[in-house]
Amino acid sequence: MWDQLISALLFPGLLVIILSRISYNRFVGLALTIILIAVSARLGFTNTWYLIILDAISMTAGFILATHMLTRLRQSGREW
Repeated sequence: MWDQLISALLFPGLLVIILSRISYNRFVGLALTIILIAVSARLGFTNTWYLIILDAISMTAGFILATHMLTRLRQSGREW
């Protein structure tokens, strides 16, 4: 149970950041993460509402961090 809570708090946010960094678009990273979370919920890996809420909180935090990361990246001129 605790491993699910910790995973729900960490992994979706990290996934948003990593996918945003790969695609250079925070909306693409968020959309891909939402798709992956929806598939895992459909397959039964996310089976309670509090895990879904923790996933949403983590994705929101990851989206905010990805926004700051991509803004700094564009300002420094190292986009490509």
